[in-house]
Amino acid sequence: MEAAHQSQLSEPAPAPVKPGRRVLAALAHALGWALPLAGGLAMRLAMLKRLFIVNGDSLIYGGLGKTLLEGRYGLEVLGTTISPTLIRLPGYPLYLALCFRFLGMENYFAATLPQIFLELLGCLLLADFARRIAPPRLKRGAPLATLWIACLCPFTASYAVVPLTEALTLFSLAVALWAMARFCDRPGWLTALAFTFAVTYAALLRPDGVLAAVAFVPALVIAVRRSPVERAQTAGPRSAPPRKLVAIAVVCALLALAPFAAWTVRNWRVFHVLEPLAPRYAVDPGQSSNPGWQSWIKTWCLDFTCTYNVYWEVPGDPLDIGLLPARAFDSSAQFYETAAIISDYNNRDNASFFASDVDARFAALARERTNAHPLRSYLFLPIGRVADMWLRPRVENLNIDLDWWAYAHHNAETRFSWEYAALNALYLLLAAVGLALRPRFSLAMLAYMLLRSALLLTVEAPETRYTLECFPMLFALSGVALSALVSSIGAFFRRAV
Repeated sequence: MEAAHQSQLSEPAPAPVKPGRRVLAALAHALGWALPLAGGLAMRLAMLKRLFIVNGDSLIYGGLGKTLLEGRYGLEVLGTTISPTLIRLPGYPLYLALCFRFLGMENYFAATLPQIFLELLGCLLLADFARRIAPPRLKRGAPLATLWIACLCPFTASYAVVPLTEALTLFSLAVALWAMARFCDRPGWLTALAFTFAVTYAALLRPDGVLAAVAFVPALVIAVRRSPVERAQTAGPRSAPPRKLVAIAVVCALLALAPFAAWTVRNWRVFHVLEPLAPRYAVDPGQSSNPGWQSWIKTWCLDFTCTYNVYWEVPGDPLDIGLLPARAFDSSAQFYETAAIISDYNNRDNASFFASDVDARFAALARERTNAHPLRSYLFLPIGRVADMWLRPRVENLNIDLDWWAYAHHNAETRFSWEYAALNALYLLLAAVGLALRPRFSLAMLAYMLLRSALLLTVEAPETRYTLECFPMLFALSGVALSALVSSIGAFFRRAV
């Protein structure tokens, strides 16, 4: 023992790291984080210049934001009166109202600038979330890989530059994921309130935002209820007394429910209906949701082309039967019946035709088609629509024709679309690998994506943006997978050398 002690004393002390090297290392580390953020900012500013547009839902949200500044919540009718409405939750109108108040009334362009900042901040939070959930050997590489993947994703970036709910939803989900992981590492009021705000605001932006709470709250409760020893091994050393955790849970639950209680009371007082979220078909009480039309659409609509060319045009514009695909008709008799219904619609007041017998005739046609092919209506088409929303090239808000696959018409657009499809598939593949590595909260992330896909089975008119909310989870899982891949490649070369 004494000889060993003497040997240790005789060994030279490790050479101190020179201050210059420490500075260089710190600069290299900072540059590694700054580069993806700068690249993401440059991408979004370029997209802002080319893709910014205000129409459709943006104008509805903007109109609601304007009336909020006047102390009411409704839409202007003929520019003179305000009609109360419940077709949209107040989350995004509140954001636009703040932007209009401080950045200029109806200045939608300025309203997108905070969205860009918040979405990039969400990328940073996802990077830290990846660090917290990654297996120990990947904690160093997963955050930076996640940051690069999230900042340079064109699919999410293209929605940060338009006045729609997607960018704030992505930010809310990033906050929820980060706060969930950090609360389990170090329980406290700040992260609990951040998590509560995130899942609540996600639901105030869109009704399907409730899925964040449904998927993440049980995972958070299970993680916190584990034994302190197990939690210290997988997360962090700190724990909170049970009494404090109960107090946090009660306060956060009340804060989360309060906005929806107020919204429900408002809807009951104004419309005398019990509506804690928003109606599925965005109609106010007393307005028809056109159930016959919706049922008929479900019997043949399969992809975004049908949504754009047909579903969005009705009611309001004439309907061209030539835009319907062959699967919309099971026989020549059915073709002529459909043509007759469409002809009656085109010859009437397009804005109010569903109050007539036309909707009932669409309903009868839908029953006929569903009874003849129940598996098609209840299984094959819903699965096909979900597949379209997950796998279709995400070029819907780019200047690319809907028939992007027609190579002879526009070969450059077709090649670009297939590249976008390949990039989308790469995200899915990396995320699957990340799930296989079983990082913390992998089941919660998978549950969210499965719940969202199950909800989308009920949608009759597919849009790829409906699966965009799953990308925060895909980013974190892909970062873990990419870190594992780089680590394996590095280990292989070290062994080879």
